Amino acid sequence: MATSTFLSQIHLIVITALIIITLLTPITTNTSPQPWNILSNENFAGKLTTTSSSVESAATDFGHVTKIFPSAVLNPSSVEDITDLIKLSFDSQPSFPLAARGHGHSLRGQAAAKGGVVVNMRSMVNRDRGIKVSRTGLYADVEGGCLWIEVLNKTLELGLTPVSWTDYLYLTVGGTLSNGGISGQTFLYGPQISNVLEMDVITGKGEIATCSKDVNSDLYFAVLGGLGQFGIIARARINLGLAPKRAKWLRFLYIDFSEFTRDQERLISESDGLDFLEGSVMVDHGPPDNWRSTYYPPSDHLRIVSMVKRHRVIYCLEVVKYYDQTSQYTVNEEVEELSESLNYVRGFMYEKDVTYMDFLNRVRTGELNLKSKGQWDVPHPWLNLFVPKSHISNFDYGVFKDIILRNNITSGPVLVYPMNRNKWNDRMSTSIPKEDVFYAVGFLRSANFDNWENYEKENMEILKFCEDAKMGVIQYLPYYSSQEGWVRHFGPRWNIFVERKYRYDPNMILSPGQNIFQQ
Repeated sequence: MATSTFLSQIHLIVITALIIITLLTPITTNTSPQPWNILSNENFAGKLTTTSSSVESAATDFGHVTKIFPSAVLNPSSVEDITDLIKLSFDSQPSFPLAARGHGHSLRGQAAAKGGVVVNMRSMVNRDRGIKVSRTGLYADVEGGCLWIEVLNKTLELGLTPVSWTDYLYLTVGGTLSNGGISGQTFLYGPQISNVLEMDVITGKGEIATCSKDVNSDLYFAVLGGLGQFGIIARARINLGLAPKRAKWLRFLYIDFSEFTRDQERLISESDGLDFLEGSVMVDHGPPDNWRSTYYPPSDHLRIVSMVKRHRVIYCLEVVKYYDQTSQYTVNEEVEELSESLNYVRGFMYEKDVTYMDFLNRVRTGELNLKSKGQWDVPHPWLNLFVPKSHISNFDYGVFKDIILRNNITSGPVLVYPMNRNKWNDRMSTSIPKEDVFYAVGFLRSANFDNWENYEKENMEILKFCEDAKMGVIQYLPYYSSQEGWVRHFGPRWNIFVERKYRYDPNMILSPGQNIFQQ
């Protein structure tokens, strides 16, 4: 019996090794047939374009630090256009790469397809039929190319709302679900990938499958946070709740990092507390809170700047409680109790009362302001990390109070806030730390075209500090220049990731811009 078990284990190891060897064999794309020749049939007439303007637009993204040219862009009018495209690639020898592109907010060419075809998911969004809301079922069926702001507008018509968000709403549903989708609601409701009931997914074989926790569950969990490697999300059924009317939006300033994190961790552990919690860092070589400095009353700007200059680094706790007009008195009492329980610097509490929509769409104001100044379409060498709770103090000393101050180049918000691990599902593809509480840390920089490399060097310095200190930090919205980095990123789950790739996209057609399997 023991011999049989041993042989079975050896057999499994050999099979897994063969799969990995197959996947790790570099695929050369220089002999691939030209996509526009392959697809020169009537099914794609007027939908496949090789015009320089379309190809140029698909070559760049929000990051503005890469330029990766496809050979063509597909503007599908239906899901069938995408399945036909993938089938043609799958049946070609060799296959040509494809990448789904939403609103173009990738950072390092992750939605690119060098020499292949970029699929413009926004082209087939139907604003009348693309979002179907069920009030009785408390869900919305949403096309993958829809923006979250479109989903919000539609659901609010029936007094409903998704419960988990990103800070910025002009992102596509398929795009955020391929990564995770995090914000100040994550501690309470989990990331956006934890709030999906089912999906229609187009695999790398050109097959479309409906999947959920109970049906085709492996595909369901693979695609959520799967970086586009296993399929393109054509439809997602999003969990909804009743929409509040208004939001009490509060900020508290701290000079002591341990008090700041202690208050954050206590608040996310309370089951009936806040609806939103984030934190940020202010340093003495930037305006208060950068994009969102308009939050603070102008009369207090000098006081805040003075405190930042005096302490060099201070911290902002940002919390929100949603309410309706009928509960306004109650929420005012709760806000008073909250403020008394926190260890912020007295006299530095700020409060706004806004509509639910205005709060959720708050970053849009900053975007329009930057666009008016020509400061939006610039390089964004962002770095987003998940830092285990046990190392967040060390991170503060080594990064916020050393690297960031010493380099003196930060330009853009620096976010830091905790999340509860039990709101995530380990079967999903997103990689997260093992600790029960971990922090999202985001360096959301805006640079110039002539100095973005300086930010990239600082990012590398931060990552090296974390690695040398053995913090167990994991990148969110990750980018690695080699497959070795991806192996470290997924750790023990790398083999599962590889097996799923072999199962759902064996020709490695999808999302080559992630640089996971193709060199």
